[in-house]
Amino acid sequence: HFLSKNKVEKGIMTLVDEERQHQLINALTSQKTPVKRNCGGSACNSIVAASSFGSKTFYSGKVADDWEGDFFVKDLKTAGVDFHNVAASKGTTGKCLVMITQDAERTLNTFLGVSIDISFQEVDTKSLENSKWLYMEGYLVTDKARTDVAINAMAYAKQKGVKTSLSLSDPYVVKVFSESLKSVIGEGIDLLFCNTDEARRFTGTHTVEAAANVLKQYAKTFVITRGPGGSLTYDGHQLIHTPGVSTNAVDTNGAGDMFAGSFLYAISSGHDYAWAARFANAAAALVVGQFGTR
Repeated sequence: HFLSKNKVEKGIMTLVDEERQHQLINALTSQKTPVKRNCGGSACNSIVAASSFGSKTFYSGKVADDWEGDFFVKDLKTAGVDFHNVAASKGTTGKCLVMITQDAERTLNTFLGVSIDISFQEVDTKSLENSKWLYMEGYLVTDKARTDVAINAMAYAKQKGVKTSLSLSDPYVVKVFSESLKSVIGEGIDLLFCNTDEARRFTGTHTVEAAANVLKQYAKTFVITRGPGGSLTYDGHQLIHTPGVSTNAVDTNGAGDMFAGSFLYAISSGHDYAWAARFANAAAALVVGQFGTR
């Protein structure tokens, strides 16, 4: 009801300006909607997840010198994540307004703020070089500057022998920015994360099995998450079907982020893909059964 009344498209990520976001926040506040605040962003959620299981993690991003930026840095530090913030910029820290409806679906309205101005020169390449994995979110391709950062980071990682992984992030992103996603993937990446809807849209196919065949052209390994249906994992040799973990879903926001973060933790700790998929399914089920992304 709130979404249709305020002309918000349900279940996807929509980019908005600051004014529109304030308008929605005020409308929610006036009806006393419960609110939770976390440092976030899709990749950030995944890094926090990996860190919480014991991975040594590092995050590159950009926040402004304002209240939200300060909150973001402190929250990341508390989560045990090493953070490289480019010298605090003028402007406003980006924010994502996440609205959860009674069917547990998440609807995102995102104001990018200063994060839109990040350049590859501002990425801590030393930390990237010392990593086992580079992980990026597909949301980066919604504008040219950040697409360029993603392309450069991928190229740098490949050159230094760091494994590369990407999440397709959102059906809307795949629908509108498919070519940009392909340019980030380039000659291919080590690991791709996506859900059923994203996999089908990205590959132009109608079934998960058909999508899996096409995805082999883009990634050495991949995981297609299927909500309550678990996941389909390709480990470079075989397709592995992993059943879902039953849960009473109240909030699906961050489920894919948790899946990616816990999966990366598992494989970088020496577990195989089958074990990682079972572990990530269980972790994602826990997140879905509560409000918030952690």
